[in-house]
Amino acid sequence: MSLRINDEAPNFIANTTHGEIDFHQWMGDGWAILFSHPKDFTPVCTTELGYMAGMEKTFAARNCKIIGLSIDPIENHADWAKDIEETQGNTVGFPMIGDTELAVAKAYNMLPADEEGGSEGRTAATNATVRSVFIVGPDKKIKLMLTYPMTTGRNFDEILRVLDSMQLTAAHKVATPVNWRDGDDVIIVPSVSDDEAKTLFPNGWKALKSYLRLVKQPNK
Repeated sequence: MSLRINDEAPNFIANTTHGEIDFHQWMGDGWAILFSHPKDFTPVCTTELGYMAGMEKTFAARNCKIIGLSIDPIENHADWAKDIEETQGNTVGFPMIGDTELAVAKAYNMLPADEEGGSEGRTAATNATVRSVFIVGPDKKIKLMLTYPMTTGRNFDEILRVLDSMQLTAAHKVATPVNWRDGDDVIIVPSVSDDEAKTLFPNGWKALKSYLRLVKQPNK
């Protein structure tokens, strides 16, 4: 099954390092980031998990939970977590899914639905497409999907930037321009007329074109 932005995020029940979870129930009414790994004890993923462990409180402050996935048993995850803490200096506090039956990877279209077998005997190269990041909104719909090659570490500062943008634009009738950072000017969306904009943004805006109106970032 292919997935697109604004599709409902497939729900699943899975074993994790925090016990069995029902994904949608675990999310509650907040946001979630699901990010996957092709195998335990892979070097790039070790750095990524360590970095995300250090950012967990930053995401939590935005009402966003983190959950990882690797196609290996959760028993292996515990040993890997020790390596992550030793080499990266952060303790992994968020749950890690042991997707040994490839069920979540298939549900999220990271592996073909007709892929046979489980995690046994598979290599990181076999699972190269299990390198994705999904942001899921409180409505349980997919808001972002990114898949990275195994040799390129993911930029989780960018994931945080996108989350900030999505939370801002969900609350206000604005969009964020190229390379936007929290506090920068934003764009009034084209569906807002100038008359409506006068009410929403009484301090005015800068119109570069009729469809390109810059305004100070509203409070979140």
